[in-house]
Amino acid sequence: MFQLDDQFLQDIGLADLPDEQKKPFLQHVYDQLEYRVGVRLSEGMSDAQLEEFESIIDRKPEVIDAWVAQYAPDFTADELFAKIVTASGLPDTDPRVKAEFAATKWLEVNRPDYRDVVAATLGELKQEIGQNKDAILGPPSTPAE
Repeated sequence: MFQLDDQFLQDIGLADLPDEQKKPFLQHVYDQLEYRVGVRLSEGMSDAQLEEFESIIDRKPEVIDAWVAQYAPDFTADELFAKIVTASGLPDTDPRVKAEFAATKWLEVNRPDYRDVVAATLGELKQEIGQNKDAILGPPSTPAE
């Protein structure tokens, strides 16, 4: 698992990014990663698969409940579910936890390579950012006299 945080910024050479720009920049990186991964994962999927996944992402309870009942009926005993509960800090009865579980499990079933796709896409994004870090940081500031 990766974290988009100060360590990430340091790893890509942007530790000196002004504090007020860090959060928006990291959000932009996350949005780009999500978009690019989505495009890659959708390649080769049927319209039905895309529609089903979109409904899960949109947190439609009837789709989530039906999918979980078919593919992971004992989901509360699944290690992935426990990890999501722990990471989210939400109670295990919160529908958002079940939705996150369903989305992640759906990817495991339909695109078992999704972790590799995320890792490769993140690597490419890091490389792009690294190549453009001087433009992102802007010209060096001169001390005020």
